[in-house]
Amino acid sequence: MLTGRLRLATVEGEGRQFVAQSGSGHALVIDTRDGNTGATPVELVVLAVGACTAIDVIGILRKKRQQVMGYEVMVSAEQQEEYPRVFTKVKIHHTLRGTIAREAVERAIHLSETKYCSVGAMLARTASIETTYEIIPEFVPEAANEGAR
Repeated sequence: MLTGRLRLATVEGEGRQFVAQSGSGHALVIDTRDGNTGATPVELVVLAVGACTAIDVIGILRKKRQQVMGYEVMVSAEQQEEYPRVFTKVKIHHTLRGTIAREAVERAIHLSETKYCSVGAMLARTASIETTYEIIPEFVPEAANEGAR
């Protein structure tokens, strides 16, 4: 079972800032757009799907011994107009740098989307998820390969 706790940061005024703490002890600030002192809950869902797939993909690529020198995931999401404002479309774009086989990236993304990423599986119930990627070739010197082993 996963757990978490949220504590109202201040009881004065009209602020709605919370300090959230995960069951593993990590903390972050959550707020509204108006308060703007932390990410909103909906922004955290966008970040969560990006992090979920990024962790899967980098783990799979490392197991396949791909030489990833850099990796970034950009996520955008659209919501329906009426409440609850569930996501209707999510776009995920992976940008990888290094000496990486296209087939390895495609397989890693496929496994993340169809088997491993729980956040993506939940979002897929209301949203279409579009995934794209690009590989920016970057030569990895042989000495760097030796040190990575």
